[in-house]
Amino acid sequence: MKVCILGSGLTSLSLAKILVNMGINVDFFSNLNFEKVDRSRTLSISKDNLDFFNSNISKINKFSWKINKIEIFSENLKNEKVLNFGDDEKELFSIIKNYKLFDQLIKELTSNILFKLKKNLEINEKKLSKDYNLIINCDPSNSISKKYFFNKVSKNYKSFAYTTLIDHKKYKKNNTATQIFTKKGPIAFLPISDDQTSIVYSIRNLKEINFENLIKKYNTKYSIIKINDSSKYELKSSNLRSYHNKNILGFGDILHRLHPLAGQGFNMTIRDIKLLSKLIKLRLNNGLEIDSSICVDFEKKMRHKNFLFANGIDFVYEFFHFESKFQNPLLSKSVQFLGKNKNLNKFFIKFADTGLNI
Repeated sequence: MKVCILGSGLTSLSLAKILVNMGINVDFFSNLNFEKVDRSRTLSISKDNLDFFNSNISKINKFSWKINKIEIFSENLKNEKVLNFGDDEKELFSIIKNYKLFDQLIKELTSNILFKLKKNLEINEKKLSKDYNLIINCDPSNSISKKYFFNKVSKNYKSFAYTTLIDHKKYKKNNTATQIFTKKGPIAFLPISDDQTSIVYSIRNLKEINFENLIKKYNTKYSIIKINDSSKYELKSSNLRSYHNKNILGFGDILHRLHPLAGQGFNMTIRDIKLLSKLIKLRLNNGLEIDSSICVDFEKKMRHKNFLFANGIDFVYEFFHFESKFQNPLLSKSVQFLGKNKNLNKFFIKFADTGLNI
C-alpha cells in the first residue's frame, strides 16, 4: 500500500515518520525550504505525548527541556499567583525548538528508502486518488483544501503572537513556565535551557508595539543578556466541520487551530497521529486494505473530542480577556481559590497532558 502526504510542516513530517516506521511507503509532496524554518519559535509537548513521540516517531529527549511547574499570574493581582501547578519531582511537559525537530525529522526521513520527496509537483487530484490508498492533506493553502476543507467554525482573535528567544544569565532550576495575563493579552515565559527562555506574547492591540520593552516590563526573574530576532503571526482559531472527502483526509492545522496560550496546538496533532496510526495498524494486522473507511473512523472517534478540547482552550482565553477589562480582581481571586482544590488541580494537569478521554 502507498500513502501520499501533502504539506511541509512538523505535522506532515511527524506523520510521515511514524508511517515509514510502520513499514508503509510514503510519497511526500512538498515545497520544503530548509533555509526558512523560523528559529524563534518553540513548541510544548506534554509528557504523555513526548513518551509516545519518543517510542513511535523519533527520539527527541536530547533537545527537549523538561518543565516541572507552571505559574499563572494576572496583572489585576499584581504579583500574586492565580494558579500553580506541579512540583520539582514530576515532569509536566517539555519545550522544544521547532527547527531542531524539523532538522531531525528531515534527516531521518531522507535516509529511509520508504520515503520519497516529490518537490514542486502540481497536485492532480484524480491521479493522486488513483495512485494512493490514502491521501493525507496537511497543506491548508493547496487546491484540495480550497475544494474540500473550507467549511469551518472560525474565530479571529484580532491579535498577533510575537515570539522570540532571550539569552540570560544562568538561572538555577529553570524548570518553571510562567504565564501572565496582561491587559494586552497573555505572555508566556517558557524555559528552553538554564540560560535561554522562549517568549510568546499574544497581543490584542494591533498598533505598533515595542516588543522588547514589553518583555522587560513583565520579566521578573531573568537577567537578560540578549533578546534575539522575533517573528509574529496572526491569531485565529478554527474547527473543520468535515474531516475527509473519500480517501482524502485533512490533518493538522486544517482540522483545528488554537490560541497558543496553553501550548496545546501540536499536542492535539500528536493525539490525532496516535489515533490514525492505531487505526492503520489495526487494519494491517487484520489483513485489510487502507481505504476511505479509515477516514470515516478517524472522524467519528476524534472530531467531537477535538471540538470540545479546542472550545475549552478558547473559554480560558475569553475568561481572562473579560477579566482583564476590569480593575476589579474578583474573578482572578475566584480562580485562585478554586485552584487550591487538589482534585481540580489534578484534573487540569491530566486534561493538558492527555486531552479528553470520552
